[in-house]
Amino acid sequence: MRAVKLVGPGKIEVQEVPVPAISDDELLVEVSGAGLCHSDLHILHQDESWPFFGTTMGHETSGRVAARGSGVRNLAVGDPVLVNAVWSCGSCRACKAGRGNACSVNGSRTVFPLTPGIAVDGGMAEFIKVNAQHVNRIHGIDPVSAAPLADAGTTPMHAIRGTRHLLTDDATAVVIGVGGLGHLAVQLLAATAKTRIVVVDRDPERLEFATLHGASVAVNAADDVVAQVLELTDGYGAEVVYDFVGAQPTIDVAARVVAPAGAIRIVGLDGGSLPVHASLEGELLPWGVSVERPYGGTQDDQVEVIELARDGRVRVETVTYPLDDAQRAFDDLAAGRVNGRAVLVP
Repeated sequence: MRAVKLVGPGKIEVQEVPVPAISDDELLVEVSGAGLCHSDLHILHQDESWPFFGTTMGHETSGRVAARGSGVRNLAVGDPVLVNAVWSCGSCRACKAGRGNACSVNGSRTVFPLTPGIAVDGGMAEFIKVNAQHVNRIHGIDPVSAAPLADAGTTPMHAIRGTRHLLTDDATAVVIGVGGLGHLAVQLLAATAKTRIVVVDRDPERLEFATLHGASVAVNAADDVVAQVLELTDGYGAEVVYDFVGAQPTIDVAARVVAPAGAIRIVGLDGGSLPVHASLEGELLPWGVSVERPYGGTQDDQVEVIELARDGRVRVETVTYPLDDAQRAFDDLAAGRVNGRAVLVP
């Protein structure tokens, strides 16, 4: 089979490799679509010390069950499935509490949980093997466009579910960055809350998309975002700010527009930071603000996203590429030429 391999710093190759053999509790999934994420670009440009060269890339995977191990009873050959982006153990105290994205066995205090496409072979291939506990059925959803739901849908949903106590009808939520994750975050917010949604981006087309899919106010990032958000909220600020960029300027905006006892969720990985000062002077954050950098989502998050997609309340904007054109897809993503999510199709 063909697979997109990370072979060195900044270098991928489409290689011929054996179809993976499965064990009793695993599935062989024939891939329908494999999404590309900005985190794939970060992985692509790791230096020589990166320990996972030779791995098949891709943590957003959808497809159909091609074969099942002898111990798998709840799935049948031919079932359409979405592969989880987090492969938790299912039995540690975090997993038992429903926090699989903080698994203490397949992850640690300083290392994220096991993720396909990073430490183990992912879905940018014709087939992927996966433990049966790490998939969800997706009957009724297009199997190609479903792939990004594993991360671009589930990660924003996790951030939203963790802030639902703040998303009251009279609250304001700010979404910074309407790209792969952000364009789904807007739809998820609109589908699950009556909160006013303010979107921030530099791309007029993305801002227009957001207003057509539930955003109340669109703000161009080139303008004075802080002044506009504070004016909209009578100087109080937004109850929740979701930053899907993570650059220093966007994190600075989040800190300056969040309301007292509000929440900031930093999802993007663009290198910014948010220091917290334990003093009465010099602190940008209002009292009571919670800051979190979520990693992926949980099974419950993914199930809710799938249901919303099945009901037509959430739709992934995709640009598809043949698997053999993986390099072009990576180049287009890096150059900002992809609106929504790029998906490789074997």
